[in-house]
Amino acid sequence: MKTSTQLRHTLHALDGQSYKAYKRITGTYSYQSFTLQIDHVQADPFATPSRLRVQIPQSIAAYPPETHAHPSRNNALCTYLARQFSTAAHAGSRRNCGSGKSGLIDIDTPGQQVLERTCLFVDDEQVEARFTVGLPADGRRARGLDAAAMLCDDLPAIIAASLTYAANDPGDVRRYTESCEDADHLRAWLPAQELVAFVANGSILPRRSGIDDRPLENAMPFRSPPELEVTVTVPNRGPIAGMGIPAGVTLIVGGGFHGKSTLLNALERGIYNHIPGDGRELVVTDASAVKIRAEDGRSVAGVDISSFISDLPFGQDTIDFSTENASGSTSQAANIVEALELSSHLLLVDEDTAATNFMIRDARMRQLIQAEPITPFIDRVRPLFADCGTSTILVMGGTGDYFAVADTVIAMENYHPRQVTRQARALAAVDPPPAEVEPGIFETAPRIPDPDTFNPGTHTSRRRERIRVTGPKSLLVGRDPIDLSAIAQLIDASQTRALGAALLHLRRTLMDGRRSLAESVTHLMREIERYGLDALTDHPRGDLASFRPQELAAALNRHRPLRVIHGSH
Repeated sequence: MKTSTQLRHTLHALDGQSYKAYKRITGTYSYQSFTLQIDHVQADPFATPSRLRVQIPQSIAAYPPETHAHPSRNNALCTYLARQFSTAAHAGSRRNCGSGKSGLIDIDTPGQQVLERTCLFVDDEQVEARFTVGLPADGRRARGLDAAAMLCDDLPAIIAASLTYAANDPGDVRRYTESCEDADHLRAWLPAQELVAFVANGSILPRRSGIDDRPLENAMPFRSPPELEVTVTVPNRGPIAGMGIPAGVTLIVGGGFHGKSTLLNALERGIYNHIPGDGRELVVTDASAVKIRAEDGRSVAGVDISSFISDLPFGQDTIDFSTENASGSTSQAANIVEALELSSHLLLVDEDTAATNFMIRDARMRQLIQAEPITPFIDRVRPLFADCGTSTILVMGGTGDYFAVADTVIAMENYHPRQVTRQARALAAVDPPPAEVEPGIFETAPRIPDPDTFNPGTHTSRRRERIRVTGPKSLLVGRDPIDLSAIAQLIDASQTRALGAALLHLRRTLMDGRRSLAESVTHLMREIERYGLDALTDHPRGDLASFRPQELAAALNRHRPLRVIHGSH
């Protein structure tokens, strides 16, 4: 193994040479307190930056075992350290020291949510950080002296300031690890209490803006209605009180701008843990919850939407429904059935993003238009719970018909929740809406992806299979785009990158024409649970983040050329 001194000498010798000469530094180097691995050197200063890794032995990093003893604490610690590295790197980078990305030192920086990432690992042996470096250039000539200063002077200082236990505040480390441990405890506690979500008293739910996920300053702290308040003891904070949302059908009602969607958005993100200070650290939701919306124009492949829609014009089959251009109602029906296919126990629906004709048909419309192919969601929301065990939380501000089918009704007034179930039932009893309840209507045949219709090849052959990320929520499979913009719980571009790698891995190893879509996705998630996200790639990457089976299935379902084969029950 070469030393950092040898790396410095090599970089000095490269000064002024062609940029491609940097390729010579690929390899492993020993430093006084860590090992540096240069895995990939960029081809030119405008290309994707070079990929590097450092490994610090625990004899130097010195993190107490309790800080990373199990997944909750480990993910929290890694999130904290990635943020610390990012802060130190931004302060210590030699930005603008040349053309292109010259001088950049960067890591996949976490946001408000805590996700398992490939940018940072901690175990009993070492701490490993994966990051990128923009090697300096003048035009297309190497600035070897600046590169030597970056890698041999700046980098050790960044690591010393961010990745050792001694360099960080033990109180901050404890807050991160204990907060995530408590949140995971809460989420695991929900089913035994027959709850689907919990919002702790004192939580701050409003965000600063649609593009700033930090908590709104001076926002009103959440306070549970007395009737829904429950108390639970978590490992670190002890007893905490808050609103427990029971399994079943829950309505969130209220006037405009009073906090209905804000509460639902917090529940939508409650599938993830949050960093300390976010305000939603103790807002947790059933881990399988899926946000359901209308999605005009999406493709659908062989989904049985007959529970919601039948007798379409021109005899179009709704038991094996396929389309390149779904309407609002057919897309929303497909989204629900696909969520059930992945055993989701909770649906989250906001009327603002739902298809109106799919959600409700009032008594007058039922009388006037009797030949209606859509059975509205109001007629199916109770069988979903009774027959499938799938609860629903709906934001409704425009109709009271759902009062008749709701188990719990929460009214938001100036961001303050009130339990109004009794009043809502009394109103529903005066003029109950008609409803059609058919038990046992959601059983469908497994859908088996046809591997010949999922082609990541760049042309007609698969010799150069690849899936490219083309945006924070978009992929390109060969020549076919996948639009994930409607997947609300996909929150990070690193998740999109991981989904692209997962789809390619799925195609190469599991999509065999025999396994169902749900089986393939479940098998892959178990592989990731066992081996980590590195199982998806053939070389170390530091830009991937964890996702759920629901998002992986959603990406596959939106591949337009996909066709499916129906298996037996």
